[in-house]
Amino acid sequence: MSLSSPAPSSARKTVIRNIGLLLSGMLEQPVLDADTIIVVNGNIKEIGKEKDCDTDNGDSIIDAMGVTVTPGLIDSHVHPVCGDWTPRQNQMSWIESSMHGGVTTMISAGEVHLPGRARDIVGLKATAIAAQRAFSNFRPGGVKVHAGAPVIEQGMVEEDFRDMATSGVRLLGEIGLGSVKSGYEARQMVAWARKYGISSTIHTGGPSVPGSGYIDADMVLEADANVIGHINGGHTALPLNQIRCLCEGCGRGIEIVHNGNELAGLSALRYARELGQLDRVILGTDGPAGSGVQPLGILRMISMLSSFSDTPAEIMFCCATGNTARMRDLDVGRIEVGRPADLVFMDKAQHSSGKDILDSIQKGDIPGVGMVMIDGVVRCQRSRNTPPAERIPTIISA
Repeated sequence: MSLSSPAPSSARKTVIRNIGLLLSGMLEQPVLDADTIIVVNGNIKEIGKEKDCDTDNGDSIIDAMGVTVTPGLIDSHVHPVCGDWTPRQNQMSWIESSMHGGVTTMISAGEVHLPGRARDIVGLKATAIAAQRAFSNFRPGGVKVHAGAPVIEQGMVEEDFRDMATSGVRLLGEIGLGSVKSGYEARQMVAWARKYGISSTIHTGGPSVPGSGYIDADMVLEADANVIGHINGGHTALPLNQIRCLCEGCGRGIEIVHNGNELAGLSALRYARELGQLDRVILGTDGPAGSGVQPLGILRMISMLSSFSDTPAEIMFCCATGNTARMRDLDVGRIEVGRPADLVFMDKAQHSSGKDILDSIQKGDIPGVGMVMIDGVVRCQRSRNTPPAERIPTIISA
């Protein structure tokens, strides 16, 4: 597979060879029959068997040593504030640390932990635009943080959403964390946001921060946001019959988070499977939160959901990558020609009882990350956070 136009002669080329298992991030074909990826100028140029790929004249060569390569993981629900610091936990470098857990993209569900967060309309719009600009210009550990997600407040009008969209804002923070508490108010603002290309998420379940409230299934259905935020609660979940009602009653995103109710999350996944709608399931951490930050949160979600629901691990990787990318209209999350080379190299953890990486994950073990690449640039090698992998990829020339 090749791009239609050749790369310029000055393009930087990386050859990744000896891949043992290649996961695509796409439910329609979660495993690719390939052992080689060619990266040119940060994008995937070729995918296939080594004998069929143009492996000559690489500026760098990575021997994957037979490990598994997946798309960079996407955390669909984070609450960033200022750079790589969270005042909620007074912790530095939580984003960079998540990159060591395989996360290469994050989606803000609202910068709600900003000290003195503005609730007036002028202030909230200014805060959203500032956050969007800041994280566009600053990528901790190389992670792509899509930020600038305002929490909507009563009194907003259509022009406010048009102004934010014109300024680059593409997300709404969790509906229900501000003064908009009724379904009919939320529905109007969601419609305005959608009109201008802004994707929305609604809080679900019990209150989580001061000013938030209980959001039940009826309000979620009436608001019709793009994503049912933490359907398993952040932290307190809705009753299981309401979760089933949400899965059956709309076609929006079903977001399961690390900082939620595990039983509710597993139930939501099972309901989605019964409906034949696993394409709606996405994964997030909902951190930083009162329970802390979770650098391995997405990997833990993949392992937990796969092992307890008997869902194949390769399918859960799709929920953590390609599903979110499609839902949020991102160019990442899938290993395809032309897309950014955001890749995670991993293998089963040393001494895992699983016979291979997929079996070990389905047995509940977290894999070991041996390398993370973002836009074709190696951002870390052996992860400082995951258990040690059985095999580690090697950069054999550069």
